[in-house]
Amino acid sequence: MNVFILLSAEKEFFEAVNFYEQQIQGLGNSFTEEFLKAIYFIQLFPTGWQKVGPHTRKYLLQKFPYIILYVAEDTRVVITAI
Repeated sequence: MNVFILLSAEKEFFEAVNFYEQQIQGLGNSFTEEFLKAIYFIQLFPTGWQKVGPHTRKYLLQKFPYIILYVAEDTRVVITAI
């Protein structure tokens, strides 16, 4: 399943990476790895996480206080917010 990230969500992702990298060098990379792992699991099990709206689901990152909001469509997953 393909993943499409809305520009607003992409901006939120890069803001988080920059924030963590300013805190401790390399922490932004750790956030990126955690995010990519989450995307992998969402791709494998797009309907496996809690619904928070009629079409929107949420995935909680394990090591960082962030949630990925997404919509699972027939052929793709759309990341709407981070």
